[in-house]
Amino acid sequence: MRRIFYFLLTNLAVLIVLSTTMRILGVEPYLTPYGLNYQSLLVFAAIFGMGGAFISLALSKWTAKRLTGARVIDSPSNETEAWLFRTVSDLAKESGIGMPEVAVYQAEDMNAFATGMRRNKALVAVSNGLLRRMDRNEIKAVLAHEVSHVANGDMVILALIQGVVNTFVLFLSRVIGHVVDKVVFKTREGHGPAFWITTIIAEIIIAVLASIVVFYFSRKREYRADSGAAGLVGKKPMIDALEALKASMKQPHLPDKMAAFGISGAKKRGISALFATHPDLDDRIRSLESLSYPEYR
Repeated sequence: MRRIFYFLLTNLAVLIVLSTTMRILGVEPYLTPYGLNYQSLLVFAAIFGMGGAFISLALSKWTAKRLTGARVIDSPSNETEAWLFRTVSDLAKESGIGMPEVAVYQAEDMNAFATGMRRNKALVAVSNGLLRRMDRNEIKAVLAHEVSHVANGDMVILALIQGVVNTFVLFLSRVIGHVVDKVVFKTREGHGPAFWITTIIAEIIIAVLASIVVFYFSRKREYRADSGAAGLVGKKPMIDALEALKASMKQPHLPDKMAAFGISGAKKRGISALFATHPDLDDRIRSLESLSYPEYR
């Protein structure tokens, strides 16, 4: 799921910039000569954690465009782009959201994503590989899936969850750094290098573990977006689109570590499944088959 990748990447960059700036300026309000002011630390972590997540969300469209080289369709240059624009417009109206920006980016794999801070000013982008290799019923189903993400407010909910996760990571990593500095390295006044080194290491480890929460949410929202797409275009086109994605994954067009950034990803087992951004395609297909939506609309 590309929108998750871009959001997490921007979120990490924002947190690093904010934390580095605070340290350079010497603004660490939670540090005292004798330990930590836990109330100030919690306020600091909440402000930076939530602030970092929502700054990331505000930058999400800009970041996605720059990283993919997506070209926004302001004036369709051919019949395919005109159809794409009309289809997104129709789906947006039916979903009760404002018209998103529509973009196409160069990629051989079949992919699409939606992002943006507001439901009425989102971005929906598709790869030219998807446009070439899927039929229009399948493409429409993929577009309905992405529009459903926007209509469901998934990016805002993701930002809230990521903000809570950021707060937890910032708070706990500094507590661990403080304990190690005072108990293990016996620093009596202020905080020594051990505090900063341990804090950085703990921040990375806890952030990786805490991301499981974000990925869990991501997987759950995929089912809801599939259901929303089935409600818009019928469940058979959505199932057909997932089957096409499943078939395309058998082709070596993307390494496994990159596949997770698209609309679908490689099947994961065991602990690695906790870090999957989306459910297994077979599970998504079975979930759709159990719905009572009509086969066609």
